[in-house]
Amino acid sequence: MTLALRDILTRGPVIPVVTIDDAGAGPDLARALLAGGISVIEVTMRTSAALDAVRAIRAEVPQMVAGVGTLLDPERIAEVLATGAQFAVSPGLDLALVEACREAGLPLLPGIQTVSEAMAARRAGLDTLKFFPAKTAGGPAALQQIQPVLPDLRFCPTGGIGLSDAGDYLALANVLCVGGSFPAPTDAIRSRNWEAIRNKAAQAQALGG
Repeated sequence: MTLALRDILTRGPVIPVVTIDDAGAGPDLARALLAGGISVIEVTMRTSAALDAVRAIRAEVPQMVAGVGTLLDPERIAEVLATGAQFAVSPGLDLALVEACREAGLPLLPGIQTVSEAMAARRAGLDTLKFFPAKTAGGPAALQQIQPVLPDLRFCPTGGIGLSDAGDYLALANVLCVGGSFPAPTDAIRSRNWEAIRNKAAQAQALGG
């Protein structure tokens, strides 16, 4: 069953954006996040192990909603779907990619940085967007100013967000969740420090109140 994008983004206040070098670490990472209360993960396609990691997570830890990040090209959609990925994230707004994902039945969260890009996304039928890179694009203040002029849009801000400022974004009416590496830092994944990740995940999940 295909999950709706907003249903995925409202499963918790934080979506871990992770980089995995060894696909074998994927299932253990997913279990550690679940133990901390997080049930959605975005695995960035920045390493050769990423798609295999998603495939392993979907096969071994089906309770985890797993998606891919850094999807740039429509030509890669088929291999993404072959992993069992349940959603995809793109850093920017590429209308050809949006349409290709729509045709393939792959929920896509495309990134925007400006009001003009948000308007273009809205005209393309999108109402749920990534705000990236959030910190350098104006942070919570920018999203607060966007809300009254584009009140139907909802965002997942990502980029430069940590535990200390995630709550500032989550307090906004047009923010569904935030994305960030802070629940599962790359060094903790590489060292397989699952206890640390479980604890960080619990701290992130607690931001939901």
